Amino acid sequence: MLKTITARHFDLSDEMRAKAEDEMEGLKRYFDNIISAELILATEKHIKIAELKVRVYNQTLAAKADADDFYSSIASVVEKIKSQLRKYKGKLKDKKPGEIADFIDEHSKPSTDTEGLE
Repeated sequence: MLKTITARHFDLSDEMRAKAEDEMEGLKRYFDNIISAELILATEKHIKIAELKVRVYNQTLAAKADADDFYSSIASVVEKIKSQLRKYKGKLKDKKPGEIADFIDEHSKPSTDTEGLE
């Protein structure tokens, strides 16, 4: 899973980055075929906003939460995505697992062009 964390209008501490990465890594317990996760943290006046976009097979799940501090807003947005992942996983039972695995392999690996290197 590719993870991206963006901080808007403030400096992201190492402790907060580690906490956010741990929370995003925990999403794999609910659905293990996550292609990428993008967390956007922003501050507006006294409100701390967390927005999480998770790309899965053929769809993007998104959630947004705000609170007085970043840790609670991150926890809240991750809980919202967990419920969306549970619902999405239930809908996927009719799909072909091989088709999903091929799609994940194609979209989660970085593209490298080795022809021009020689």
